[in-house]
Amino acid sequence: MEATKLPLSTWFLAFYLVGQAKTGISSLALMRHLGVNYRTAWLVHNKIMQAMSEREEAYVLRGKVQVDDAYLGGERCGGKPGRGSENKVPIVAAVSIDEAGHPRYVKLATVAMFSFAAIADWAQDSLAIGCHVISDGLACFRAVTEVGCFHQPVVVRSRHPNELSEFRWINTVLSNLKTSFSGTFHAFRFDKYANRYLGAFNYRFNRRFNLAAMTERVAHAICCCNARPEHLLRSAEFAT
Repeated sequence: MEATKLPLSTWFLAFYLVGQAKTGISSLALMRHLGVNYRTAWLVHNKIMQAMSEREEAYVLRGKVQVDDAYLGGERCGGKPGRGSENKVPIVAAVSIDEAGHPRYVKLATVAMFSFAAIADWAQDSLAIGCHVISDGLACFRAVTEVGCFHQPVVVRSRHPNELSEFRWINTVLSNLKTSFSGTFHAFRFDKYANRYLGAFNYRFNRRFNLAAMTERVAHAICCCNARPEHLLRSAEFAT
């Protein structure tokens, strides 16, 4: 917000709209609500999502955690097909389960690839020591033991893995994520901005039980975030 030319009332309306939107809000919709041009709406939207994403990086999952691999994005016209598509981004999705068996917190983030080293790095940043991690039979998930977590692999032999109770909530989260993206955004660069959008999804999901305080929390996240000028937002490069 440094040197902003927008009224603070416009910023706080944006905090409310981005924070309260269950499935997210597009920059085009934000433009219409705020009465600004698209470039301004995109900048405001991405500044808020970046602050949300950075705020989420400080938290880790604890207790029983369901983990799965997934891909975001679709094939580009004239591009590579299948998993090799330039716009398909590998992500790791994890959800912690409370004592009643309900989902509590989520962590979704991109990884370079589904390798032992990449999953070990992800687990270091996303899981607390002592987590009970439940995953499918993908070999790279064994890497969670490198950071002091217990790993329980469940080999999926069913043609309908969604029916397995062990993965009920992580499959529900991934389904909600993809429905949210496809229903809200016309298009965006998964290969460039995926972590920002995933971070915003994490932020809203993990605070869904206290929506009354959401606008205040978004404002606090913004105030704790370092300067994020447009050229850095568009390059998606930040010093950590």
